[in-house]
Amino acid sequence: MRRGCEDTADMHRLPDTEVLLDWVRQVDRLLEERVAAMSEEAVTQSSRLPGWTRGHVLAYLSRNADALVNLLTWARTGIPTPMYPSTEARNAAIEAGAGRGLQEHLDDVAGSARRFMEHATALPQAHWGTQVRSAQGNEIPAADIPWMRVREVWIHVVDLDVGVEFDAVPEPVARTLVQDVAGWMGDRVDRPVHLIDQRGDDTWFGGPAEQAAVSVRGSPQAYAAWLTGRSWGEALVVDPPGRLPELPRWL
Repeated sequence: MRRGCEDTADMHRLPDTEVLLDWVRQVDRLLEERVAAMSEEAVTQSSRLPGWTRGHVLAYLSRNADALVNLLTWARTGIPTPMYPSTEARNAAIEAGAGRGLQEHLDDVAGSARRFMEHATALPQAHWGTQVRSAQGNEIPAADIPWMRVREVWIHVVDLDVGVEFDAVPEPVARTLVQDVAGWMGDRVDRPVHLIDQRGDDTWFGGPAEQAAVSVRGSPQAYAAWLTGRSWGEALVVDPPGRLPELPRWL
């Protein structure tokens, strides 16, 4: 599992900014509630991400919020403001913050979320089309930034292993995540994959059309968990029966 997923190579069409910001508020509230309910000892215990404690995940989420504030500042001022000075600086900041106590983490999570929302709601409408650069160096419109935050917090609140699973992700958020990650998968999978959910909506991605497609049925939440590497696809049904296609490591 990748520790941090701060980029996307092929963002599909997203909901309006106000919808995305409301999604940010909702998941930020959930994160803060779950952190507040943790014990002091739980911070130092392992998360679901190899090599990271819960403290690492919390430090990452706080620094991610500040990094996205940098992109919002870039969009507002036109002055290039990278998410992080370097990968080394990013990693050092996470390590430096990981060992803090519960209250420090809670204050940082809440404070960084508040800073993000203040900058996002203050950004003039005309600036959401400004091109900025993600952590991986891809040019993206500022309008993608709220979705990047939604995606980070939902995925990593599950990684915290504090009682939140992918089935808690609201259906519209899960559908957007599936489209996002499937778009990135593109032809990185060696055969076509056809995802069909309970509503009958479908998503295609994968290899050459002349190859036989694998049809997969399940919920948007189950697809999101599988595509992001957070499940083996146990809740999905494959047609023809057999193993699910092997996916590349997402971001």
